[in-house]
Amino acid sequence: MRTGNPTLTTKTFQQAGRAVSGEEAMTVSGTINKTAALFLILLLGASISWYQPLPLFIWGGAIGGFIVAMVTIFKKQWSPVTAPVYAGLEGLFLGGISLQYANMYNGIVFNAVLLTIGVFAAMLMIYRSGLIKVTQQFRMGVVAATGGIFLVYLASIVLGFFGINIGLIHGNGFMGIGFSLIIVGVAALNLVLDFDMIEQGAGSDAPKYFEWYASFGLMITLVWLYIEILRLLSKLQRR
Repeated sequence: MRTGNPTLTTKTFQQAGRAVSGEEAMTVSGTINKTAALFLILLLGASISWYQPLPLFIWGGAIGGFIVAMVTIFKKQWSPVTAPVYAGLEGLFLGGISLQYANMYNGIVFNAVLLTIGVFAAMLMIYRSGLIKVTQQFRMGVVAATGGIFLVYLASIVLGFFGINIGLIHGNGFMGIGFSLIIVGVAALNLVLDFDMIEQGAGSDAPKYFEWYASFGLMITLVWLYIEILRLLSKLQRR
């Protein structure tokens, strides 16, 4: 079993083992608190680059965030330190990108933030209510869809070097908007898988530091969801 998010899989928690006797173990409530802390750090970073939109902040946040994310994935025990650093760097990137969208489309950032929060809350309610059963088939479907999206984006980047533009990704026509809706839907389904894996991690008595790591994984999905919602809203604005 695994999630579409590469940072949260059953194997991840199996490799971590159980908390040592006498030490605290991972809990759902603890993970929620860590996620809230990372969200506040992200907002702080976003506020900085929003009011000081320097290229250093935007590119430094994007590249630095990617590097720190890779370090966190391979050195999970460092997550109490690297997860907050990632949130801050990603905030710098998101703040600068959001400002660019805001300058082009009035109100788009506010709407994207509300929609991201709304989707998160809705998927959490759906998961808690049991309306979506996290079965092996469901996991495989979301993983396959996420992998397919990654390959399309990778192909777009490679073809972009040759001046070839994939209209499906960047276009504001029916197909382009439909593609963005599919991506937003897949990102939302990844949240359900992440919720499930966090509960499994808490149930398996994973080490306490895994609260930070699980929160970090959830933040990756939320950042992806927010960016895709921004992209979708911009396409709708251009019509």
